[in-house]
Amino acid sequence: MSVTVTKPSPVLVGPATPTTAPAVDKTTTVQHINLSSFDMALAFFPVTSFHVFDRAIPTPAAATVRVALSRAMVHYFPVAGRLVVSDDGGRQLRIACTGEGVPFVAASADVSIADAGLLDLDPPPTSGVAALLLDELALGLAGDGFRPSDPLLLVQVTEFACGGFVVAVTRNHAIADGTGFAQFMAAVGELARGLPRPSVLPVSCGDDDSSLPELPPLVAAMEKALVALEPRDFPFLDITVPSRCIDRIKAGFAAGAGDDAGDGPCTVFEAVMAVLWQCRTRAVTMPGDDPSTPAPLVFAANVRKLAGARQGFYGNCITSVLAVPTSGEVANGDITDVVRLIKRAKRQIPHQFKRSSNGVAAVAGEEGGLSLEQVEVMFGYNAFDVTSWRNLGADAVDFGGGRPARVMCRMDRMPVPHCVACLPWKNKDGANVLARCVREEHVDAFRGELAKFT
Repeated sequence: MSVTVTKPSPVLVGPATPTTAPAVDKTTTVQHINLSSFDMALAFFPVTSFHVFDRAIPTPAAATVRVALSRAMVHYFPVAGRLVVSDDGGRQLRIACTGEGVPFVAASADVSIADAGLLDLDPPPTSGVAALLLDELALGLAGDGFRPSDPLLLVQVTEFACGGFVVAVTRNHAIADGTGFAQFMAAVGELARGLPRPSVLPVSCGDDDSSLPELPPLVAAMEKALVALEPRDFPFLDITVPSRCIDRIKAGFAAGAGDDAGDGPCTVFEAVMAVLWQCRTRAVTMPGDDPSTPAPLVFAANVRKLAGARQGFYGNCITSVLAVPTSGEVANGDITDVVRLIKRAKRQIPHQFKRSSNGVAAVAGEEGGLSLEQVEVMFGYNAFDVTSWRNLGADAVDFGGGRPARVMCRMDRMPVPHCVACLPWKNKDGANVLARCVREEHVDAFRGELAKFT
């Protein structure tokens, strides 16, 4: 079914009341916040989320979100600012707390959310139509990424004929990671429901930068290269790893844990990632290919506890974890062996961050880090980049009609085959995955491998 989305011109929404921020630069009236190395590694990279609500709320959705967003920026005042580059020769990125606000669009769609296909439990094999609809539901950037002068958030609320609505937010990754952004959105929801203030008081880098270490240099180099590389296009896939498959892998891993018992049980994300990684590797491996070819896997890990971030910190505090086994190890091993490869890679994480004798977080040296050879090999077609939205709090947002029926993301083109796994979906039996991870000629083989697990 065709969907017509009517979108007026955006308006700027600023903080509801004047905001204050810690003054860093005494030579100007505009207050600034320095970004951490975690923030700078991902600066200008766009991430778009879609909170799909299938039930109406008592007041018009767009107006409700707009007012709550304005109130939220009083507490999250950096969001209303702009990125600037310092002129001291160090090229340090900072947020100028200008209070300019964020562009906001109140849109409407001429069909119900169900008719639009956003809640289809069995989407078509390649969901190109869904990808195009998501583009219509979000306020787009002028180019492929954010520029220093751009707002840090772009917000669109689309009200559907059924009374349901979709809140789409495109954020500059410099302002928050997934956990921090979920905290911000939960705060907007609380204010929309009439709470006087957010239940979690926000802490920004300007409040907390003394407790954060530097991002390990090789991780920073890897992320910087990933953001700078020319993106490639792969088909948009909307797939599911069923719960019965996840439970079977977790039980199998527990039964054969042996010496790996110290790593703890297999998590949902580890099981899902293992399935995706093995199926993809099998699908892209052709007869006669060298099984010793590297099959890199890179995934993000929240390191708030290791880095010493305080409760309520909403800036970036994630590191990249890299595993580089051979394609033969991934494609031909038992699925529990693939889980072990993931757990072995996760053991690197604590070694990336050390604590000195005075308790201040410091950067580990090369011990437990990533080699330059690993960084160089991770950008080919054999590589696989996976992000999890599980347990971030993205499904805890409530504007007055309950939690979202589904949380989605826009899968923009990236240099490396990638997917976002474990996206919250209320009625989905299993882990929803949105992916651009194989070329068109490998889609059927990839889906065929996935079917073997079900």
